[in-house]
Amino acid sequence: MSAAPDLAALLFLQDIDSRLDRERHRRAHLPERAELADLERQEADAVASRAELAVGLAEVVSRESAAERELKATEDRAAQVSGRLYGGSVTASRELQAMAGEVESLKKRASELEDRALELMEEREPLDAAVAQVDKVLAGLSERKSEVSARLARADAEAASGIAQLAEERRAAEEAVVPALRATYDRLRAKLDGVAVSRLVGGRCDGCHLTLPAVELDRIRHEPPGKLEYCDQCGRILVFTAG
Repeated sequence: MSAAPDLAALLFLQDIDSRLDRERHRRAHLPERAELADLERQEADAVASRAELAVGLAEVVSRESAAERELKATEDRAAQVSGRLYGGSVTASRELQAMAGEVESLKKRASELEDRALELMEEREPLDAAVAQVDKVLAGLSERKSEVSARLARADAEAASGIAQLAEERRAAEEAVVPALRATYDRLRAKLDGVAVSRLVGGRCDGCHLTLPAVELDRIRHEPPGKLEYCDQCGRILVFTAG
């Protein structure tokens, strides 16, 4: 038994709509989208890691700079006092003795500051290396994102073209369905996850995949062609396409 023309046109429209739904879903879930989203998550994690490292590095750099400034000031003061000590302008033994003590104290402090600056340099080195490594990772992620974005653009354009072609086919198929039937179809399609029409094949509705009772099948077989029949399980329009 073949379907009546109106129902055949409706079934054809449903087939196109189902293909459109699949293509739109495929376009929305292109693997490149997931790949790009994963790269963006990795990039965000790397940026956060770099920001954390930068805070620690900035703190060490600040202490290193402070130690270097103090070291320079100490060395300048030691040179100034040494100049006066050995310049011959001061002759008083007590003052000379005091200046000699200050120079010695300044040299000791300068040595401590040099050690401190060296320690801070050593503390800074792994942080510099870690920041450089993260920057390398970020550069690699940026390159990969550009490549994936290009692939996504191509795949998306291809999917969009296919959808546009199907949409053209749908317009023609929709015109072949009488308005009253199309209104019923649109209402059911909105209610039933996009599938308003199901084939009745071998006594089974391919919308809900349940077999109709024998009495119901016999009734449908004896109805006049073109009469709307609905699956008593899922409520979809049934189109009898096989004996």
